[in-house]
Amino acid sequence: MARSSASPSDPASDSASHPASDPGSSPPPDAGVVFPAGEGGARSTSATGRAVAADAVRGVAPEFADEVLATANWRTGYVRPFREMTRLALLRPGAATAISAAGLASVHERFRFRRGGEDLPLSVLGELVPSPSATLHTATVTGTRPPGPDVLSVPYRGGRLVADDLDAQLDRWLEAGITEPSFAAAVRAVMAHPGWLDLRDVTVVVLGAGAQMGPLVSLLRWGAHVVAVDLPSRSHGAQSWTRLIEVARASPGRLSVPVTVPLPADAPDDQIAAAAGIDLVAGAPELLAWLASVEGPFTLGNYVYADGAAHVRAAVAVDALTSALLAARDDVSLAFLATPTDAFAVPPEVVADSRRRYEERSLARRLARLGSAGRLFRPNYPPEALAGGGSDVDAVNLGAVNDSLVPQQGPNYALAKRVQRWRALDARAAGRLVSLNVAPATRTRSVLRNRVLAAAYAGAHRFGVEVFDPSTSNTLMAALLVHDLRHDTAAARPGTVLSHPLELFWQGANHGGLWRNPFEPRSVLGLAVALGMVQRSA
Repeated sequence: MARSSASPSDPASDSASHPASDPGSSPPPDAGVVFPAGEGGARSTSATGRAVAADAVRGVAPEFADEVLATANWRTGYVRPFREMTRLALLRPGAATAISAAGLASVHERFRFRRGGEDLPLSVLGELVPSPSATLHTATVTGTRPPGPDVLSVPYRGGRLVADDLDAQLDRWLEAGITEPSFAAAVRAVMAHPGWLDLRDVTVVVLGAGAQMGPLVSLLRWGAHVVAVDLPSRSHGAQSWTRLIEVARASPGRLSVPVTVPLPADAPDDQIAAAAGIDLVAGAPELLAWLASVEGPFTLGNYVYADGAAHVRAAVAVDALTSALLAARDDVSLAFLATPTDAFAVPPEVVADSRRRYEERSLARRLARLGSAGRLFRPNYPPEALAGGGSDVDAVNLGAVNDSLVPQQGPNYALAKRVQRWRALDARAAGRLVSLNVAPATRTRSVLRNRVLAAAYAGAHRFGVEVFDPSTSNTLMAALLVHDLRHDTAAARPGTVLSHPLELFWQGANHGGLWRNPFEPRSVLGLAVALGMVQRSA
């Protein structure tokens, strides 16, 4: 039901660290951003993740920080610390921004940038002068389609949703609890202002340009200037860059890409594709110098993903770039996609809706819960999930923590995604526009390669969860980015007053039904897998 990201998959981005999502493309373990070395030179992902989580909460809850450090098996025991970190951020005044700042500080203090056989602090990225052979140049691809008025058109189940059809589908998603009302409102705002889709005045840096869930195709179609960053052609061949360049040529937009050699303005597309790209983990200093020269203002969009520990290294590399760019420029805004398989604070009305759906559950599911000694069909918001630790009054006033974490995802995935959330909160508190939207579980290539995940997705609809096709998800999430950039009172804007800093995450969320579901995701995941396998083999 919820996507497990122990496999190469991410509800918010698929193949985002490189277009082909080839696990063999992960950066070498001894180059670029690396985990800190411990005794004997070993780089322990568990020890680092545990320490960062403890550092993040220590200023807010010292005893809990000690408890986190005492977690014996971090690979299986990380779920509770990440869930409770969210609860602390919801409950304690000032905790959300304090935890974010402390977590980021720990990441930047602990991780290292390794070059020339030496471990260096991340802070030196801006001081490492690229050698002439490593200097990046820019190639620009200009679209051939003339700009013109556009309407929001969303591909969906073999057709397209436009105007009244899209409006009706938004109502159906709301009724089923698939999306939040603020998501529907944001999409409708874009529908009502077609001029917003003329993005000729907008520049977006897309880190992870080949991501299935990324906004590159939509942004180019709407005329934006897209600065595309992805792995070099020499890592995978030029086909992926060729595809991106073809998309740009057929659009009214403009595509700028980093190339390793200077090219003439009239360089053919195949020559651009052959020279394009950079590994941002190993080449962070070179990429930072190149991005610093991009004419602003621009939005820095993070759609990067890799497998396992490489995901954390990529997330930290992006955050180091982000931190340096924010320090150097006042015209940079941020964009992220969050995964629904995480722990999020949700408002009271979400808890009430989930409880209503739980009370209306069928007799068969009531009996199944009894017959399984409570293991199956557990309520999504049991007393211990409520903000105040079990009080209905707290649920009404404060909301709760939705725990859609899947243990099989692994602590590296959780840490990588949490770093993004910390940066989003920290940057917005510092006065930056930050677009962070929860994206639904999506049938990306990496999911479908995993037999268990593919089965879980096939059976998810039996439990009120909708799994989206990539084209639907990326178009909708690109529309939300437009909303956040264009709407004067969007939650993304630092001048918009929020009821709580964590509202940034629940505004505009399309969680696919995980938040308003009557059942805790982990209590029905096994059933979804079993039913999906039967369906796929039928």
